[in-house]
Amino acid sequence: MARFSGYTGYIGRSVLAYIRHVFNLIAFFYRICMLFFYRPTEGRRALRRVVVEQMYFTGVQALPLIIPIALIMGSMLLIQFSRISGQYDLGKVTIILLVREIGPLVTAILVILRSATAVTIETSYMKVLNEIEAIEMAGIDPMRILCIPRLIGITFAILYLFIIFDLVSIIGGYAVVMAFTYIPMGNLLGQIAKAITMSDIIVGIVKAICFGITITVVCLYYGFGAKKQMTNIPKVTTNAAIECFFYILVINVAISGIFYL
Repeated sequence: MARFSGYTGYIGRSVLAYIRHVFNLIAFFYRICMLFFYRPTEGRRALRRVVVEQMYFTGVQALPLIIPIALIMGSMLLIQFSRISGQYDLGKVTIILLVREIGPLVTAILVILRSATAVTIETSYMKVLNEIEAIEMAGIDPMRILCIPRLIGITFAILYLFIIFDLVSIIGGYAVVMAFTYIPMGNLLGQIAKAITMSDIIVGIVKAICFGITITVVCLYYGFGAKKQMTNIPKVTTNAAIECFFYILVINVAISGIFYL
């Protein structure tokens, strides 16, 4: 009985700690949002430059990675879809899997692996090396100079990469299958054009924006909350990446359920 009570107490404390953690994330996001309403004239040029740099790092420099992955996944799925083309509407199946589900998820996962972890590491190192305190001593709000550019840059980059992934996986995958196989694809592109609806486009945009905000907030939260120990940075980065992955899965299911159930 005592052991059972110990287990239930541990579960209860863990649940309460996680709820407190979620509320801390919400409060952190709220504080970032409030910074958008505080717009001092000084530092705007530097802020815009950091936004552009973040979009270039997260979006443009990720293209050599995301384009081959989109081609491979698009070709692989279209080859498998061709086997059931007589039973199902191939265009509708492509929209359901690639545009609604796989495109946003794969894009978010690549951003987590490549850019989100970099943001956590960068912010953690700044915390450990007292660079954040140095920014504060210079009279600059570190939240404004570090959080806003990354929130804007990563969110818009995910939206841009999501569009690129869908276009490359569908059009590029179709071209690869037609060029290197003898599988009859028929009028696949015409079927996709007929199958896609405005709700599919809206869902993709909403997912990309929610993924970008969630990934940025979680990574910055862990970076700002890192202990001033070099050995703590790998642990913080791992926790941020795992938590981002979990949250995008939950958000993906929630948005799909809201729009399609």
